[in-house]
Amino acid sequence: MSIMRGAAIGALLVVSAGTAAGQLRVVAWNISFYSGGREADFKTAVYGEFSGRSMSPDILMVQEVTSLAGASTLLTYLNNAPGSPGDWSRFTFVDGPDTDNAVYFRTSKIRPVNPPGAGDPDGYPDPILVVPGGNPSGAPRNVHRFDVQLVGYSAPSTVISLYPVHFKSGSASSDQSRRLDEATKIRANMSALPAGWNFLIGGDFNIQSSTQAAYQALVGGADAGRLFDPISTPGSWNNSDSFRFVHTQDPVGAGGMDDRHDQILISAGLVDGSDFEYIGTYGVPYSTTTWNDPNHSYRCWGNDGSSFNAALTIAGNQMVGPAVAQALVNMCAGAGHLPVLLDARVPAKVTSEASLDFGEAFVGDPAVGRQLNVSNVGDVLVWTSAGIANLSYSLSATGGFTAPAGNFLDAAGGGGNSHTITLGTAEPGEYSGVITITSNDPDQPSRTVAVSGVIFCKADFDRTGFVDLEDFDAFVAAFEEGSDEADFDGSGFVDLEDFDAFVLQFESGC
Repeated sequence: MSIMRGAAIGALLVVSAGTAAGQLRVVAWNISFYSGGREADFKTAVYGEFSGRSMSPDILMVQEVTSLAGASTLLTYLNNAPGSPGDWSRFTFVDGPDTDNAVYFRTSKIRPVNPPGAGDPDGYPDPILVVPGGNPSGAPRNVHRFDVQLVGYSAPSTVISLYPVHFKSGSASSDQSRRLDEATKIRANMSALPAGWNFLIGGDFNIQSSTQAAYQALVGGADAGRLFDPISTPGSWNNSDSFRFVHTQDPVGAGGMDDRHDQILISAGLVDGSDFEYIGTYGVPYSTTTWNDPNHSYRCWGNDGSSFNAALTIAGNQMVGPAVAQALVNMCAGAGHLPVLLDARVPAKVTSEASLDFGEAFVGDPAVGRQLNVSNVGDVLVWTSAGIANLSYSLSATGGFTAPAGNFLDAAGGGGNSHTITLGTAEPGEYSGVITITSNDPDQPSRTVAVSGVIFCKADFDRTGFVDLEDFDAFVAAFEEGSDEADFDGSGFVDLEDFDAFVLQFESGC
């Protein structure tokens, strides 16, 4: 990672650690056997604020929803909670053989890849079944895939396939085998996604160690379906003080906070250092000394590290404060989990003039210059400037035109950069070409700007592209009329010096 990119990530983390008003925030949350109710606690947990920090998700993947009524209730709460933007929608809820997942998204930032058709009975987009649930030797619950794309973008690399999961619980060998079965099938589905798509899995893994076969089925190997832990924190998480800042279970039960059951893992495209990207320094393990790790936007929401082997700290909770901490505990309904979240920045978007007209000039004149203005027009009203990647680009030119060399950057909302494009005047002729802007805008990685201009011989008085007697006749006519066009030497006067200058040029051709 370059020093420049590391500095940019550090600056973005200042924003991402607080309210996710700009960049994309994804939350996975086992909401603990939910069928309805807990309204005040849910709204406080999601939109309550402490020291400028709030969960405030843009995508919310919820586990353990027990009914359509419960899924619908959560959508209502999301839209009418104090502090909510009120732009929430959801996917079709599929009531399977056990508790189920519900996926919600903000329509100002996210759109389904396959919107509901005219005849769709519920009007919501449908997920894709990946692993059928109810198998005594495999998945106890359905696993669906939810395909979404960033609003305002169309490239495949701006698609994210979401896999909310609730793997089989337990530590017996049979439990581990069932988790492995689920993980293997999910990994195969990820490997078969269209080229360029991003993906992530989030939820209650019920996995105690990164060495377990199911976890290795997700993060091992090298094919396109491989997942990555954005906080690079492998280990035996169960009952280990070293991982107290990433534990999510159990904030209220007798055992206390002692397990990293809930996680979000992400695809290679979200940690490759370009475009649509996890906000954080991938490869650096999560801090073992502070919850507020400046290297990561990833958080176990509500866990400030003071609750190892104990119930979640309420009074004095340094991350979310007492009101939100109490709401999170209440949402556990006796035994449950904390949410996990991460932030991503969205890609840059490039714009410039569509064409540049260099007009007319004469052979031997100074080179003709025009300004090309290139800027990052990522939507700062939706994502904020800190939530949009810097535009990175270079310029090239054809057709006798020249563009500045080098690599250039522009932050969204930063006003853009002005570059001088030049056309030389050594040779006469009609010139046309393109300026190519090669950038990290996934929707427009190669933007072209048409450029044109004409260079005339000075003696080509009638601008036909040829020096002939018609030019002489045209000059004589203008000279006799005293036209300003006959001021051939540019002295401000039409006199014999102009006639002599024209004759000299005419005799020499071009």
